[in-house]
Amino acid sequence: MDIASALALIVLLIAVLATGFWIGLALLGVAAFAMAFFTGRPVGDSMVFTIWGTTSSWTLTALPLFLWMGEILLRSRLTEGLFKGLAPWLDRVPGRLLHANIVGCGIFAAVSGSSAATCATVGKITLPELKRRGYPEAISLGSLAGAGTFGLLIPPSIIMIVYAVATDVSIAKLFVAGVVPGLMLMAIFSGYLVLWALRHPGQVPAADDATTLADRLRAARGLAPVLTLIVLVVGSIYSGLATATESAALGVAGALTLAAFEGSLTRQAFVQGLLAACRVYCMIGLILAGASFLTLAMGFVGVPREVAAAIGGLQLGPFGLLVGLMLFFVVLGCFLDGISMVVLTMAVLLPTVQAAGIDLLWFGVFVVLVVEMAQITPPVGFNLFVLQGLTGHELPYLARTALPFFVLLVMAVLLIVLFPPIVLWLPGLM
Repeated sequence: MDIASALALIVLLIAVLATGFWIGLALLGVAAFAMAFFTGRPVGDSMVFTIWGTTSSWTLTALPLFLWMGEILLRSRLTEGLFKGLAPWLDRVPGRLLHANIVGCGIFAAVSGSSAATCATVGKITLPELKRRGYPEAISLGSLAGAGTFGLLIPPSIIMIVYAVATDVSIAKLFVAGVVPGLMLMAIFSGYLVLWALRHPGQVPAADDATTLADRLRAARGLAPVLTLIVLVVGSIYSGLATATESAALGVAGALTLAAFEGSLTRQAFVQGLLAACRVYCMIGLILAGASFLTLAMGFVGVPREVAAAIGGLQLGPFGLLVGLMLFFVVLGCFLDGISMVVLTMAVLLPTVQAAGIDLLWFGVFVVLVVEMAQITPPVGFNLFVLQGLTGHELPYLARTALPFFVLLVMAVLLIVLFPPIVLWLPGLM
């Protein structure tokens, strides 16, 4: 196959996706078309074996479990303690309660694994309170849109599991690799809010009445259940006591126990959480199955080889390649969700990335950070959709509020490109 035919297949896929057809079925259909018309291999047998091999992976078992854990927390009253526990500690920081979006999303991301769930849950808690206290709406929405992306980077991350399965990278090491960049991103976002508050002192409401250390410690008790769950899930992975799948099971058990203890684990909440997790996992599973079959078909047809040769012909160095890939993912993110972006592109890009000598563990964090940008870029920025549902504002307005945090994400990507140990140092200790 020549490069023109390879590009024609890619254009066909984009055209089918642009119709709004289900992504998983679109991937399966284009893969079947490629196998039938460009190879002599049996389509049915190849599809069955590929789908079974993908969906029966033991590693993938962690995905529905983490999804279920997030749904349990979403329906419990545990998250309400986040704002009450954080607020007294933030009154003396420039920007005050705006930082509740950053810290709250960072904490909830460590037990949800989902950007949309993080944005929705924290937004339900903080946005009404920030509005009631008189904080400017634009900076409140923008900081929440940006911080909601922590659900992709701070472990346990759903998209990291998908990347690890697609590239055969250790999930545990990838989780560990996301910790320092996640904390760095939280610091960058909070630093921006501090600078914004210092430049606009009149727009930040006055602090509440002075609180003593004893008052703050009492309020912090609301954080204890969620922090306990974080230690249980993430600590079991880092200590080597559990695999990612086993820690996910521990997380579900812990979330159910905590929800039962504080009285929100009703039969209705249990069933709704389980069904919601099943629906999301079935959607992701269909996308993974379709992408796996498309990967196989493209491999037989020779698309990865042709695309890699075309990129190689540009004679880009590693830095130029990464800048090109960042722009590519940002554009792709205007049309596809993050998981679809990862499973669609890895088979084509990995040969070129490996040939350039780029570490796949580091590249996983790079991809996640770039996909985070796509969460706040219209027209398919998932976090923007979540905020639209919470507030009723139009997408262009929400995109404008999130623009400074998009720029900060670009800064974070450049930092890990220039200083790879930010990503690789902590996994190197394992």
